[in-house]
Amino acid sequence: MVRTEGRRRLVGTLLRILAVAAAYYVSGWVGLTQRVVIDGAAVTPLWLPTGIALACLLWMGPWVWPGITLGAYLVIEGLAGIDPADIAILAGNTLGPVCAYAMLRRAGFRLEMDRLRDGMALVFLGGLLPMLLSATVGTWTLVLTGDLPLERFWPVWAAWWAGDAMGVLVVTPVLLVLRRARMPEDTYRMAEAAALAVTAVAVTLVATRSTLSLLFLVFPLLIWAAVRFQLAGSAPCALFVSVLAIGAATDRAGPFARHTLFEIMVNLQAFNGCAALTGLLLAALVTEQNNIRLRIEQACEDLAEVVARLMPGAPRD
Repeated sequence: MVRTEGRRRLVGTLLRILAVAAAYYVSGWVGLTQRVVIDGAAVTPLWLPTGIALACLLWMGPWVWPGITLGAYLVIEGLAGIDPADIAILAGNTLGPVCAYAMLRRAGFRLEMDRLRDGMALVFLGGLLPMLLSATVGTWTLVLTGDLPLERFWPVWAAWWAGDAMGVLVVTPVLLVLRRARMPEDTYRMAEAAALAVTAVAVTLVATRSTLSLLFLVFPLLIWAAVRFQLAGSAPCALFVSVLAIGAATDRAGPFARHTLFEIMVNLQAFNGCAALTGLLLAALVTEQNNIRLRIEQACEDLAEVVARLMPGAPRD
């Protein structure tokens, strides 16, 4: 019986590792369709596998980390073949999400993201800080192997770091929401959600494809989504906005036309970062305030019940 249970756990762990590797590989190739080449190094403005890897670690625990390494290996092998130096890149791509997971757990991060501190933790401890590791290891590997000139280190490093960090800020919240997503039961809420979706499509297409500088139009949408639907609304909205903005940037269309590649990357990452932070932090703040209000209302009801029982003539149990 003990051996059978142990085998089941081993098989379950192996299946989860393979599932993580498959998700990393598929999302990696999806992300590479929007890659840009900077001084011979292929980088993506939004590296989806980083966000997926962190979400899988938060769901399944740290023991699925070999799936991240395997998925990264398959992506690199399919892209240009594996060299001995690529082992360092594999290590960096694995250590980034693993360190993010460790720091989030240390900080008491909750998957519900119902506190402002959870949103702040995901931004800094899950995205910005740990992805410095993967970007630094990967870029220095390219420099030491001679694939990247030393004077071009910083542009490639910045693009690598921003792409990995955006994967966490944009993709991980969506995955955490999808696990517990429920359709609104109120007809009015469903109608409002549909209106938000239609408006988001129309406004984002105009903002990212118009020759005028109208990218700011998406921020009222993100505020609407965060205030009315919290993370369930703001996370998919931020992902949708980022994907359309990346498409416009790679096509050099709309507000990204007539700019150099460096200017496009700076504008794109600044916009995507602001959009993700606006939706994520505002949704966490609204959720926390709503929970506080509900607890206060419950405390008032309990207090009123106690007062009613203490009044003269009140029935006694």
